[in-house]
Amino acid sequence: MIEVRQLTKRYGATAAVDQLSFDVRPGVVTGFLGPNGSGKSTTMRLILGLDRADAGQARIGGRPYRDLRWPLREVGALLEAGAFHPGRPAPTWPRWPPATRSRGPGSRRSSP
Repeated sequence: MIEVRQLTKRYGATAAVDQLSFDVRPGVVTGFLGPNGSGKSTTMRLILGLDRADAGQARIGGRPYRDLRWPLREVGALLEAGAFHPGRPAPTWPRWPPATRSRGPGSRRSSP
């Protein structure tokens, strides 16, 4: 479960994310919709530990992302839509990331 509680991030006088709270249940594909500048990317960056929140917390399985033992096995995220290959049809996307994710430092993927 992803749990976000009172997450807040400010850039100077501008609140990019302001006391945001929500839950995402395991196995549910979830996306953020909203206009440019509404805090979607900032929220994702905060959940993934790429930026530091000014207040609040984001937890995945009860722990911050940085404390997950194998984060790429537990969380999949797409911050830029350009990361998908234009020749890969959308119906294959849910099957594609797990087969190509890293298995951790020093690991090697075995042939199928």
